[in-house]
Amino acid sequence: MPRSKRQRPRLMFAVAMGSGFLLHSHLAHADDYTDLLDILRAKGSLTQTEYDGLLAKHLHHAHPVTPRTRTAAARRGSAAETTARIQPGESRRPYAPPPPDSLSLLAQAQDAAARAQASAQDARQALLSTRSAMNSDSVVRVAKYVPGKGITIKAGQIDINFSGFVNGFYTFNSPGGGTPVAGGVSTGASGFDTSSVRNGLLPAGLLVKLSTTQDGLDLSANFGFYPGLDNNNPGAFNANSGGSAVGLGTAGLDVRQVFATVGNKDIGTFKVGRDLGLFGGDAILNDATLLSVGSTGSNANPANTSLGRIGVGYVYADWIPQISYASPVYHGLQGTIGIFQPLDEFNFAGSGYSATNVQHSSPMVQGKVTYDFDVGSLKGRIWSSFLVEHQQHLLGAAIASQSSRSTTAVAGDIGTKLTYGRLEGVAYYYYGSGLGTTGLFFDGLSQSGRKRDSEGYYVQAAYKIFPRLKVVGSYGVSNLYQAPGESIPLMVRRNESEVGAAYFTLTDWLTLMAEYAHTRSAAHGPDHNSDNTVSAGAAIFF
Repeated sequence: MPRSKRQRPRLMFAVAMGSGFLLHSHLAHADDYTDLLDILRAKGSLTQTEYDGLLAKHLHHAHPVTPRTRTAAARRGSAAETTARIQPGESRRPYAPPPPDSLSLLAQAQDAAARAQASAQDARQALLSTRSAMNSDSVVRVAKYVPGKGITIKAGQIDINFSGFVNGFYTFNSPGGGTPVAGGVSTGASGFDTSSVRNGLLPAGLLVKLSTTQDGLDLSANFGFYPGLDNNNPGAFNANSGGSAVGLGTAGLDVRQVFATVGNKDIGTFKVGRDLGLFGGDAILNDATLLSVGSTGSNANPANTSLGRIGVGYVYADWIPQISYASPVYHGLQGTIGIFQPLDEFNFAGSGYSATNVQHSSPMVQGKVTYDFDVGSLKGRIWSSFLVEHQQHLLGAAIASQSSRSTTAVAGDIGTKLTYGRLEGVAYYYYGSGLGTTGLFFDGLSQSGRKRDSEGYYVQAAYKIFPRLKVVGSYGVSNLYQAPGESIPLMVRRNESEVGAAYFTLTDWLTLMAEYAHTRSAAHGPDHNSDNTVSAGAAIFF
């Protein structure tokens, strides 16, 4: 057989093998290109529309539907088997470049990816620029509103918070009869019924707080304005004196809070200014009648506030100029101590029954310890506070005018508030010597300047019948004892009251209230009286 004829089968076999290799290389590259498109789409560099268009062009050029394509596809398995039989150490075939059409599609994909990446970078830069502009000191914005936390305006690095409340009640008071008691809080001896539209224990209030952080210190300036509803008739207690039911009157404004704070959670907080006292502060803040009326005090000519449980369970903490320090909270425990503007001993009962003074060489000192805890479903707070004040140059009916008599008034209290599910309870007790009753140092000293002891307590239970409806019942007593050797039968010995109330939260802002209170006062002698009060009203808190 001639050599040319012997070599023809080998040549045809080589051509077939070469064709198969080229086809396999082309198809392999086609798979790589498809994988590239998938990766670019997954990264967000290609939109779905761009991906679909590029993939369609690729399939059209890389896989034309012809008999040769079908034959090449049928041979793909054979070529794969041949590749799989390559032993370790054997050299692989060189990579064949893709056809020109595939290179063009790849360039388009890479260009689309570059444009998408540039667009993403532009969007990111625009977002950063917007955030920077929003944090500028020249931008004023409003923080998200949280019910009960007020409205906060953010002016650069300063937060300006406005919060407050407005309330009003119709109150009907009916005396139960009896004889007057000097220093008593019941109106039972007045002899006639009274109606009023008035504030409760809280007047209206507008609270403004400006706060910021500078050099790691949290700073705030606070103002509390408390206007009443009824006509003001200033007396010893200014806006809190009895009102005037005469035309052309104006309501009183009680500026109770003006103070600044400096500190942080690591070093504690210093306070300078006028704010609620430490001794007795938790007692009034946890009193349910803070939201309603309680004992009226005066209903014919209402003052800015009613009494609530003041004088019938605790002594009023009052709003006092102070310089105080509150420690950081450590495992729920916190201590506070401060020096306060000293207050005079005051003859509240009248008729010269109590000694007074107007001179003070040292400040009043108050302190408090609180402990907050959670035990399963039980949440609670325990607190205890004290008060010390040196009273100088006492004046009284049984004190010589040239004497320089002085004394030191002291007081302490303890209380707790416990919450378990829908049930809430409060228990409180105080004791004082020279403290007096109802207000700080009211009738705390006898005519001779000797200290009168006083004590009192209240217990309170509240239950949420429904999430929006809460009922409350409480009972409280304040006792004032006579000094050694003293005998004044007309002087108050005991004020006490029972209160029952219902509170319905209609919205986040609006609460409706109805209340009944029975108040009694008794003297050291036979005199005593009582009254009954029914109140209904509403309050808005924001």
